[in-house]
Amino acid sequence: QVQLVESGGGLVQAGGSLRLACAASGRALSMYAMGWFRQAPGKEREFVAAISRSGGITSYADSVSGRFTISRDNANTGYLQMNSLKPEDTAVYYCAAGANPYRAAVRSSEYYYWGQGTQVTVSS
Repeated sequence: QVQLVESGGGLVQAGGSLRLACAASGRALSMYAMGWFRQAPGKEREFVAAISRSGGITSYADSVSGRFTISRDNANTGYLQMNSLKPEDTAVYYCAAGANPYRAAVRSSEYYYWGQGTQVTVSS
């Protein structure tokens, strides 16, 4: 089992930046691929970014490519650096772990473990 806890969310103006962190306990996060997903009010959860276990493979949604960067350290923490934020980035952001460790999976169904989410609000 892996327990995931997100942090770093908050309120920011458009054009600003935030850095989300995903801290894992239980089994080592380094065993798994990890991803970030988000869900805006009234919308379905959507893929944001993913990274393979080694960190050598990453995937991004078109809507965030070039603005967001996913990374991970060698211990139990993953990150999502979000720059040039837009109001449409407002959502609850979730980190997830699992899936094939050698891929950066984009489908939520491929992830076994999920955090509780952290709210990101971007004002115009």
